[in-house]
Amino acid sequence: MRLRSPSRRLLRTLFPLWCLVRFAPAQAPACLPVESDRILASDLAAALPAFRALPPDTILGTAPQPGSDRFFRAPELTALAHHHSIHLENPSDVCFAWPMEPLSASRVMEAMRAALALPDARIEIAEISSYPVPRGRLEFSRDRLTAPPEADRRSPVLWRGEVIYGEDRRYTVWARVRIAVRCTRVVAAEPLRAGRPIEARQVRAESAACFLAPEKTASATDEVVGRKLLRPVAAGNPVPREWLVEPNDINRGDLIQIEVRSGAARLAFTGKAESAGRAGDLISVLNPSSKKVFQARVDGKGKAVVLAGSAAPAISSKVE
Repeated sequence: MRLRSPSRRLLRTLFPLWCLVRFAPAQAPACLPVESDRILASDLAAALPAFRALPPDTILGTAPQPGSDRFFRAPELTALAHHHSIHLENPSDVCFAWPMEPLSASRVMEAMRAALALPDARIEIAEISSYPVPRGRLEFSRDRLTAPPEADRRSPVLWRGEVIYGEDRRYTVWARVRIAVRCTRVVAAEPLRAGRPIEARQVRAESAACFLAPEKTASATDEVVGRKLLRPVAAGNPVPREWLVEPNDINRGDLIQIEVRSGAARLAFTGKAESAGRAGDLISVLNPSSKKVFQARVDGKGKAVVLAGSAAPAISSKVE
């Protein structure tokens, strides 16, 4: 008994291993690479030489999506061979898959620099998509780059890109990046109030690290001086272009020159603006003599025009 006991223990150890090997499922065949939208006879011939009898560009099936496999099972292969009058005996399953590869930071950086076309831009990649991608051309376009919030310009922003593969197929990738370029921007030297013309002393131009080109920020003081703001700007903050408007040619309460035109005849007098506007705007004007209000179109700084007949009841003055 003492001699048989070790043998029994050995048998109990080896028997499960034997069962695992004996009844394990057959290993799936390695997939062949495919890099077009269709699987051709030339692709299948790499595994089954009998398909060399067909023209190489004969379409035999569709390619799988990246990350998936396309199996030609034995019955399907037999049916294909019969359809094309090919002699095929006992075929094994054939698998196709897109070649996949990891996305490297250096490759992402190269594609981003090509998209920006700004040699001096500083790009910092905080994170990139970690899943494998199909082999192809990597592209990032500026219109898919998210802008950072004004309150936190140093936070990484999302930039989506694409791998172009096959017959213009596109596979989405992404990265989180920080981007900065040197720029000149106009900032408020003191608090700027809305609705008042900006004076030269109230602003200054300074060099800064901007997120790409500061398209939304004024970059020269002559863009700002003399114009008005739709919203106030705190001291030290950049002046947004979209908040700037041209000053009114006429403000409410201004005494302005009114000209009534009728052919070659002209009637001129002084009126009082009841509303504000710029050249081309229609404003309300008070005739001081008749106390009537009429409409006139702004024709420049301190001037407005009325066409004959449009305000005749309100007009009483001298003819030039």
